[in-house]
Amino acid sequence: MSKTSIAIASILLLFCGLFPNTARSATTDQAAAKASAIKAADGWLKIVDGGKYDDSWIQASSLFKDHITEDQWAQKVGAVRESTGPVISRKVASARYMTSLPGASDGEYVVIQYQTSFENKKSAVETVTPMLDKNGSWRVSGYYIR
Repeated sequence: MSKTSIAIASILLLFCGLFPNTARSATTDQAAAKASAIKAADGWLKIVDGGKYDDSWIQASSLFKDHITEDQWAQKVGAVRESTGPVISRKVASARYMTSLPGASDGEYVVIQYQTSFENKKSAVETVTPMLDKNGSWRVSGYYIR
């Protein structure tokens, strides 16, 4: 084998060794981000479930607060949650890590969909989107029920 062939083979081995670790590291980071975001979303949903809409606004991300006032949020979510009734069951159906969303600046987001059953709406999908805030905490930036 020539010196050039050995050098190329060495470089290829180096790259083959590096890229799987990089991919695994990114996957691990995304899995950790999803787990942290789900934990934050679950805690935030408990606040909403308890009817503490003002507190849920306070705990939300700055992006969330920039788009709706505390009073508007309390009125809107209160009306919707009053019509659905209390939560009977809720489970995570999916969680997708994203770095960009329509209408939002680039960042770290996890779009979580819950399959939820309410007293007055037996089958619903709640979409909760936590984002990684500037202080390193996951905070809810969006919430929708359909």
